[in-house]
Amino acid sequence: MRYIGMNGSIVEAADAFIPVMDHGLLYGMGLFETFRTYQGKPYLIERHLHRLMDNCGILGIPYHADPLRISRWISELMEANGLQDAYIRYTVTAGEGILGLPAGDYAKPSEILFAKELPAANPALYGNGRALRRLSLPRNTPESPVRMKSLHYMNNILAKRELSGYASRSDEPEEGLMLTAAGEVAEGIVSNVFFVKAGRLFTPELGIGILPGITRSVVLELAMDLGIEAEEGRYSWDVLTEADEIFTTGSVQEIVPITTLIGTEGQTLRIGQGIAGPLTRLLLSAYRRKAGLGHENNDL
Repeated sequence: MRYIGMNGSIVEAADAFIPVMDHGLLYGMGLFETFRTYQGKPYLIERHLHRLMDNCGILGIPYHADPLRISRWISELMEANGLQDAYIRYTVTAGEGILGLPAGDYAKPSEILFAKELPAANPALYGNGRALRRLSLPRNTPESPVRMKSLHYMNNILAKRELSGYASRSDEPEEGLMLTAAGEVAEGIVSNVFFVKAGRLFTPELGIGILPGITRSVVLELAMDLGIEAEEGRYSWDVLTEADEIFTTGSVQEIVPITTLIGTEGQTLRIGQGIAGPLTRLLLSAYRRKAGLGHENNDL
């Protein structure tokens, strides 16, 4: 990335900085959204910004979401970096404050915008799937009524470090699965988790402290439109091992089949037939159609 967006402008990456008194740096008081573009347009940006605005309100950060302004800013940054489509990260920090814990609201937040090349597409991933490895590190409990996509990301980073300590079983990177301290399936390091049993769709409920993912909510809406019965609840690892299909969701990788589960002792379990299951394929096709892609782009 040669260029970065800072507070509505575009600057050389070497010239991008925030003050050392910014509470995003000092106390992690900030939020971010990650999403991607399709055919140059940021997908579901209104939903991402609505979540960001709601959570800024909880943190006392004065922020009003303006999808048109930010969409234009994204287009300008992509053009500056020579990108047709991009992985986007948009961050809002609390801004400068005192050295100490504030009791009131913040006054002047900062905005940081990144646009980088999308990860290389691997069509085989959406047919053959990847492994989901159970981690020993538990999912921490959220520090607010609902889990935010905040700058407090230590739990995820430690989970990624644990995952990287295992030898991967394929060329495709594994995803790590965190359970709660009570042993309930929570979420992936960078994804929400779904599974299918007897034609029904299941996913952990928000009440156990998972991120209310944007793609997660879209998948639940698509399931309703397609007449697929869906349930949100609390599920153990043993329940997950009995699934007919498993998949993860995220804004950049969309819907990724999970065809292998790996336990904490390294034991492996094939899911279904070892390839993407029928409901996973159906939902992925529906998701890509919603994103404006035709059947020729589905690679299914």
